[in-house]
This record gives sequence, structure tokens and C-alpha cells, in this order.
Amino acid sequence: MHGEKTTPEFVPTIEAAEALGVPAAWLRREVEAGRVPSLHAGRRVLVSITDARAVLAERARKGEAVAR
Repeated sequence: MHGEKTTPEFVPTIEAAEALGVPAAWLRREVEAGRVPSLHAGRRVLVSITDARAVLAERARKGEAVAR
């Protein structure tokens, strides 16, 4: 579609945190702990906003804490 901005499938952690409304440090810890899926490209860590949102939604559904 002409003129529409699309979100890339994988974005840097800080961009994903902003899009999800969670602290970047918290998201990095979740990625490092393996609780949020990520892609490591060299020194960069990329997160799928779609996948991360699904993880957060499932945790919320279970009543687990999302951000601290």
C-alpha cells in the first residue's frame, strides 16, 4: 500500500519496549532469561513485537506480573 508505514517484524529491544509500553531494561532481562523470544544478530538483540505481545498477553491472562 502506498504511503503506509509498516512495522518491521524484528526491531531492536528498545523499540519493542516502547511499542509494548514496558521498560527497556525489563524487556532485556526477559529476553536474557529466555522468557521473550528474540533473534541475536551479532551484538544486536532483535525482538518480534508480535511474539512479545503474545507472551505478555498470555502472562496477563495467567495473572502473572508483567513489568517490575
